[in-house]
Amino acid sequence: MEAIVNLYQEMMKHADPRLQGYPLMGSPLLMTSILLTYVYFVLSLGPRIMANRKPFQLRGFMIVYNFSLVALSLYIVYEFLMSGWLSTYTWRCDPVDYSNSPEALRMVRVAWLFLFSKFIELMDTVIFILRKKDGQVTFLHVFHHSVLPWSWWWGVKIAPGGMGSFHAMINSSVHVIMYLYYGLSALGPVAQPYLWWKKHMTAIQLIQFVLVSLHISQYYFMPSCDYQYPVIIHLIWMYGTIFFVLFSNFWYHSYTKGKRLPRVLQQNGAPGTAKVKAN
Repeated sequence: MEAIVNLYQEMMKHADPRLQGYPLMGSPLLMTSILLTYVYFVLSLGPRIMANRKPFQLRGFMIVYNFSLVALSLYIVYEFLMSGWLSTYTWRCDPVDYSNSPEALRMVRVAWLFLFSKFIELMDTVIFILRKKDGQVTFLHVFHHSVLPWSWWWGVKIAPGGMGSFHAMINSSVHVIMYLYYGLSALGPVAQPYLWWKKHMTAIQLIQFVLVSLHISQYYFMPSCDYQYPVIIHLIWMYGTIFFVLFSNFWYHSYTKGKRLPRVLQQNGAPGTAKVKAN
């Protein structure tokens, strides 16, 4: 316990003072409490509350929610590009700019906004629970929505920007596509003919992890790199690898083995070749 306390105190010494005053950034206690409450609700409390209740429809809310996240994700991508990735960054070894220049402060703001968007996205799982779609609350889903925001908090707290922000920009780009799909799905039958690309969303996720891993792997082959916190590099590479494996497993079980194909096609014995329409 003493070692954990010492590690915490040491990490907080490196906190970026430019984030002082930003919501959730004072200490990790509030964001940790939110994430623990989220896990408790989606794994225990929520299903018990809904056990004897009819599922909520939430169609109107889902349309507004998903299309709002499309707009927010687009804005985040734009801000990352304007904060360095289309100007001063080399796309190789890019250290964090700790100055108070307009561009550096813009990067701090978008790094925080990216983190804050992860807490908004916790609503994804809450919607599943309220609609009694418990089958969609998988280990991969809950792990992605709880553990990553916790670790991202530390990344933003001590290193908002630099080469470690590439994965955040790519992730937000993917979320533009993902929430566009969810928003169109919420529109109902009118949008169904345009949702043939459900399977390809998982492929886009896999491409995301490949791009992130390739970018961050450059660090290990550079003669020198003055990025300030190599531990963040190692974590990003590790997460990229872990999630590539998890999403590959999801792809295999969902599409190769046919678990996400229409039931009539599964019964006809053609799980591997049939074209799938999104639900």
